[in-house]
Amino acid sequence: MKILRSALFIAAAALSVGSSMACSRVVFRGDSTDVVMVGRTLDWRTPIPTNIYVYPAGMSKTSMPSGPRLEWTSKYGSVLAVGYDGGVTEGMNDRGLVVNGLFCKVSEYKQAPEGSGMPVMSLAVLVSYFLDNFATVDEVQEWLENNEFGISGKTFDGGTVSLLHWGLTDRSGKTLIMEYDGGNLNLYASKDYQVLTNDPVFTSMQAIDSYWKQVGGMNFLPGGVRSPDRFARADYFIHHVPSAHKTSAQALPELMSIMANVSVPFNYEVPGQPELSTTQWLTVSDIVRGRYYMKFADSEGAFYVDLSELTLHPGAPVLKLDTTHHDDFFGCVNDRLIKSRPFNPMW
Repeated sequence: MKILRSALFIAAAALSVGSSMACSRVVFRGDSTDVVMVGRTLDWRTPIPTNIYVYPAGMSKTSMPSGPRLEWTSKYGSVLAVGYDGGVTEGMNDRGLVVNGLFCKVSEYKQAPEGSGMPVMSLAVLVSYFLDNFATVDEVQEWLENNEFGISGKTFDGGTVSLLHWGLTDRSGKTLIMEYDGGNLNLYASKDYQVLTNDPVFTSMQAIDSYWKQVGGMNFLPGGVRSPDRFARADYFIHHVPSAHKTSAQALPELMSIMANVSVPFNYEVPGQPELSTTQWLTVSDIVRGRYYMKFADSEGAFYVDLSELTLHPGAPVLKLDTTHHDDFFGCVNDRLIKSRPFNPMW
């Protein structure tokens, strides 16, 4: 009873604070590693222009244009969702590592002390850094536990601060959650961490979700668009749809339907709280088949990039899919990718 009262208190506290930009992330794991998929929604009050880029291995990059920074040459090729043609929102590399950034207004990033020489990482390329350099979440976690860096980020959409946390999943189905709290980076790793939404912090969200598990999803599930509501629905359904003996083709519509369940209806708006708003697009990263699916809310069908059919070795060109006219995209769009210059990061 004490645990239940604590969960109720946390749930009430979560509902009392201001809302955040809604995003939801759900991992589908089959009964083996033959099927691993990551679904994600991106929700915001206005459309966020998002183009698709495919980067090959062997590209030299930096985490900031100058000053103390990280420098690297990409080991792996990747497909990237790039917002405003200036910052990587999410992506998947050719080894099956998926990284998604979700809004979390309670995040407080680590700042590099002035004159310390600590490298600084721009939010515009943070996702790419991990996709370029690591194949598994264990590799990412080991690097994060042994390296420090500061975070630099720009505002967007008229001054909204880019406050994020990240979910990473690899081919084994294991997930790593990266979350900044009071300037400290907290890491949570487990195959059991299949859902991530927004605030509160992950440990508090688990306590809220434990309350709904006590209630039981067959009896009642919260139907709102707030982060804890979506977390509870996603967590219940991902553990109650059949996952055993599924092929990727069978798992895809199951995960898509869960993502639809936690999406916000098109053109829905809460008066005075536009951040609790339309799902602009959703994606599914099919790790095993190397397919990156996307569906815009105002289009009739989904389309996908098949990394397994693309040349990603060093020296291959950067490719781009301009989604401005996405209403006629359907099925595999590899043939619609065109050679492109790399995007210009919004440092």
